[in-house]
Amino acid sequence: MPYQVAFVSLGCAKNLVNTEQMMALCREAGYLVTGDPDGADVAVLNTCGFIESAKSEAIDNILELGELKKAGKLKKLLVAGCLTQRYPDDIREELPEVDGMLGTGSYTDVVQAVEELMAGEKAEHFGNIHRTYEDGERLVTTPPYTAYLKIAEGCSNGCAFCIIPKLRGKYRSRSMEALLSEARKLADSGVKELIVIAQDITRYGLDLEEPSSLAQLLKELCRLPFHWIRLHYLYPEVITDELIEVISSQSKILHYLDIPIQHCNDGILKAMRRHNTKAELEQLFAKLRKAMPDLVIRTSLICGLPGEGEAEFEELCDFLREQKLQRVGVFQFSPEEGTLAAAMDNQVPGEIAARRVELVVDLQSRIMDEYNEQRLGTVMEVLCEGFDSSEGCYAGRTYADSVDIDGRVLFTAAGLIPAGEFVKVRITGVSDGDLTGEIEE
Repeated sequence: MPYQVAFVSLGCAKNLVNTEQMMALCREAGYLVTGDPDGADVAVLNTCGFIESAKSEAIDNILELGELKKAGKLKKLLVAGCLTQRYPDDIREELPEVDGMLGTGSYTDVVQAVEELMAGEKAEHFGNIHRTYEDGERLVTTPPYTAYLKIAEGCSNGCAFCIIPKLRGKYRSRSMEALLSEARKLADSGVKELIVIAQDITRYGLDLEEPSSLAQLLKELCRLPFHWIRLHYLYPEVITDELIEVISSQSKILHYLDIPIQHCNDGILKAMRRHNTKAELEQLFAKLRKAMPDLVIRTSLICGLPGEGEAEFEELCDFLREQKLQRVGVFQFSPEEGTLAAAMDNQVPGEIAARRVELVVDLQSRIMDEYNEQRLGTVMEVLCEGFDSSEGCYAGRTYADSVDIDGRVLFTAAGLIPAGEFVKVRITGVSDGDLTGEIEE
């Protein structure tokens, strides 16, 4: 009788890819792979442990799965990912619900761990986080028209606020050959939107024995029959003129760039160990917009880093008013143990940092409203994601909207529109931050 193994994936898309790899390994071993832990032999929970909110979510999931075990509806719980890599001792001491652990260097040990657990043995695997195997098969869990391509693992940037290098290891690019082979399979399976991801895609290939570059990889990916290629996490200091030329000239690459800047004040950027000044960020955005007038920029910001006073915060708000970045994720500084920023002087009280986050969110929502209003009357290409019965119409995304993080377009159509089809939609309104429209016959 094959074991039934259920997978629950938390955190980012990069984590999801690791979950998909574990699912493929389990299916290859003859297990029944499912997304429902109720009734499973083993539940594999792939966790995020990046910031406080992610840790809380992981612990809540562990406790929920523990209740399922108590009720006799689940036999074993195997916890993988960043939380186990970061807190193995705490998990052993404080979470008796957990039967086994896989660190971020040991995703490929999942089958062995399941076998050990089902044989009543201890299953703890913590391999070398700098040497993980990234090229195996995946059981893709995203809708059939969209998939992620993870081009590198780890990070060597060493930002003062970030624990990821200690959890995921140094930056290491996958080979061009492996990536193109995986991308071909995705294209052959019907994927139309390829989302290129890594902790930092801009440094792709620089660490390989035969150095390559993101620009070269993108040129090759554009030869494959994808309709859209979307880019996530470009670090500003490594965006070269060659890369800008490739992105602006290749019609498949969306003019939507996710460039995490974290702040704009020079003192705060330096304290963060970022490699830009405000002037350099302004020059980069001007250069990108000149090359791509329809560019949509997404960024991430941190409010409340130690040393951020009212003047630094006001400078950030002024920068956002001037730059009008269309998509912004705002986070409250989380003093993560093991990071340089957690030990800095001049910590900002939590309530002040939280209030600053609220102020940026308010400011940003007005900028997004302005962007949405400028879309009114235009015709936009929309990737249909199916009929939304709660809204009574179809829902989809434009190039300006990445999956699960940005807005949607709600639109009406006379005929049946299958999910995964690209349609032209005339934008006629705005509803709670989403665009509304009707299909252009």
